[in-house]
Amino acid sequence: MNQPQNPAHRHPQPEFPAQDQPHPGWTGPMDPPPDHGEDSYRGSGRLDGRKALITGGDSGIGRAVALAFAREGADVLFTHLDEEKDDAAETVRLVEEAGRRAIAVPCDIREEAECRALVERAVDAFGRIDVLVNNAAYQMAQPDGIEAITTEQFDRVMRTNLYGMFWLSKFALPHIPAGGSIINSASVQGYQPSPHLLDYAMTKGAIVTFTQGLAQMVIDRGVRVNAVAPGPVWTPLIPATLPDTVEFGKQAPIGRPAQPAEMAPAYVFLASQEASYITAEIVNATGGTPLP
Repeated sequence: MNQPQNPAHRHPQPEFPAQDQPHPGWTGPMDPPPDHGEDSYRGSGRLDGRKALITGGDSGIGRAVALAFAREGADVLFTHLDEEKDDAAETVRLVEEAGRRAIAVPCDIREEAECRALVERAVDAFGRIDVLVNNAAYQMAQPDGIEAITTEQFDRVMRTNLYGMFWLSKFALPHIPAGGSIINSASVQGYQPSPHLLDYAMTKGAIVTFTQGLAQMVIDRGVRVNAVAPGPVWTPLIPATLPDTVEFGKQAPIGRPAQPAEMAPAYVFLASQEASYITAEIVNATGGTPLP
């Protein structure tokens, strides 16, 4: 039986062991290990027969969403970087263990041609795309300020977080039937930017605006567009891009970072028929940090 628990104590609290990984980071070395819902998420058929395309599905929030979607009855095609093939294989295993189809596609969403090919691959495999989850993102902390943000880094952040989302939404929309949806991953950073994540925070603010604008543009097609804005979440991106992991998430009122498994239910809800009157909304999942 799923007994209520104090949310502050449900998952590990800082301090965490100091740890560092090269980008993009991997799940295996993380201490404590992230929870994607492997032992906790229980599906109830809310996405039976749906076909989903998820970017960045190899680890973190993307893996948790892929697992939850599969246990709710959806087939999943997801992207990963070439360096993340081992993590991607684990996501495939979890989806297939749930009895659903899993397709892992190495893809650099910074390139328009790869985004177009990705959508074509999903349509060839599934015939349609019921849910597009724009989740892949890039960040790299620069504690030394704006002078330390190179044009190369700035371009990578913009092209990963914004260009990829724009292209995939544009190419996928003709294949999303009425009743389908697009769900974007925003962030608390879009409202309360940390100075060391200036360029990343810029993109998350833009994702909020894009979500709200696109939602109004496509609702006459019967397609809903929403976003989830997480606070700190314990994913491989953290030891790979931040200088200090020891107190990560401690700043949230709840006193700890979220686990990816705690984000996935919001994506399931937004993809489901229960959310049929919800579009142009941002679901804030910040661990208690108030947002506008």
